Amino acid sequence: MTRKPVDTGDPDRLYTVTGGRSRADESFDLVTLIVSESGPVPGMQSEHARILELCRHPIAVVEVAAELGLPVMVVRILLGDLLDTGRITARHPRAAPSVASLPDSALLQEVLHGLRNL
Repeated sequence: MTRKPVDTGDPDRLYTVTGGRSRADESFDLVTLIVSESGPVPGMQSEHARILELCRHPIAVVEVAAELGLPVMVVRILLGDLLDTGRITARHPRAAPSVASLPDSALLQEVLHGLRNL
């Protein structure tokens, strides 16, 4: 099976879309959920408008990139623009809880036993 290159976008187009910027906001990782806080407005860059439409419901950064057909780095730059203007909210994944905060395994066994008896 032959794999295609990940970044298949035209470099000139990507340069134009990002306004020549190559540094993305570091606050967006692949699984950060994005939610739009407003709709597109007339005169808005088409990629920004499409992101706002996609993010009506929470969607991960990687899914936005896939839907737009753009590299993740470019999408992160665009999301940074929208975050700076308050048009989106970023919901970062929670850190894994510590083992000490997890319920006791004996309690979980009792719950499982009770559910099976229903």
